[in-house]
Amino acid sequence: MSKPSSPKMPTRRRLLKTVGAGALASFLPASVIATEKKDSPHRASGKTVAISSGNGMGATALAVKLMLEQKLRPVSAAVQGVGLVEKDPNDLSVGLGGLPDENGRVTLDSACMDGPTHNAGSVGCIQDILHPAQVAERVMDCTDHINLVGPGAKNFALEQGFKETELLTERTRKIWQKWLANRTEDDRLWPLGDVNPADPILQGEARPWGTIHCSALAPDGSLGCCTTTSGLAFKIPGRIGDSPLIGCGLYCDNEIGSAGATGRGEAAILSGGSWLVVERMRAGDTPTQACLYALRRVTEQAERGARWQPALWKDGRPGFGLTFYAVRKDGLYGSATMLGKPGTQHFAVADEQGSRKETCSILHPTG
Repeated sequence: MSKPSSPKMPTRRRLLKTVGAGALASFLPASVIATEKKDSPHRASGKTVAISSGNGMGATALAVKLMLEQKLRPVSAAVQGVGLVEKDPNDLSVGLGGLPDENGRVTLDSACMDGPTHNAGSVGCIQDILHPAQVAERVMDCTDHINLVGPGAKNFALEQGFKETELLTERTRKIWQKWLANRTEDDRLWPLGDVNPADPILQGEARPWGTIHCSALAPDGSLGCCTTTSGLAFKIPGRIGDSPLIGCGLYCDNEIGSAGATGRGEAAILSGGSWLVVERMRAGDTPTQACLYALRRVTEQAERGARWQPALWKDGRPGFGLTFYAVRKDGLYGSATMLGKPGTQHFAVADEQGSRKETCSILHPTG
């Protein structure tokens, strides 16, 4: 007598393929759902949302508008959104007006990733091109490559019709010249005490870096993301951070969610941070829980790394900043940052009710 076959249990992958974007939470473990209620996770109003770093208020608003009104795919909406910051000379961390490398050249890194096709494109160390995120999108759509760097990336951009643009402004030139006059012999190690008083915005601050990330969720449940930056100020020429590296500065899985990072790029690279955030959401974490998990992993790695570079560890915690941002396919979103005073660290979000800033969770509160 043959043994009756047991019914096939649905896998998470099958479930995600058969349910709508808003039904994901129905299949999460009861313990996770209970934690979500306790943590009051951020949830989009409606089926469309874009999340970004704090400098992305305009970027998120534009991304949502393009997805709703023009039915633009999320990755393209994110690319167009961050373009507002790339062309803003007052943002010293991205595109035009970005702070230069040691030699006074502005070099840009950018990447984008499309959820439905699971394809990506990136450019690294590209110079004289105003919108590197748009070039990264062309790499994704028009080639079978993912990464183009340096002169090759610039030549590709020119072939695609992008124009050369001088990215160093008079303001950032003066900041670079002030740094150059005061640089130290060991400046290529992490300069925790390095300050640059040449500009009121930077006065008293550690060596600045900055980026913009944008993850977007469309009404049909598709996802996309983009990260773009001018990188660490006064970096060694040729250095790239996490922004153009898939899985580090950004990652997207259309069945689960999208994530990205800003802050110390080396830490996001060594942890595979954005990929890790998405994988934690796959395991059932809310976006905020996933971001905090990745930051705890980075903390453990930084403590070990402090044995060879003590400046990475200060007062019992990492001596650098790092922030993760995440959107889950069911409309939950969140962000967590490594350091900061409670209530003072924010990220940008936009949905069908408009754009706003919300508060990041903080792994290591200060002050």
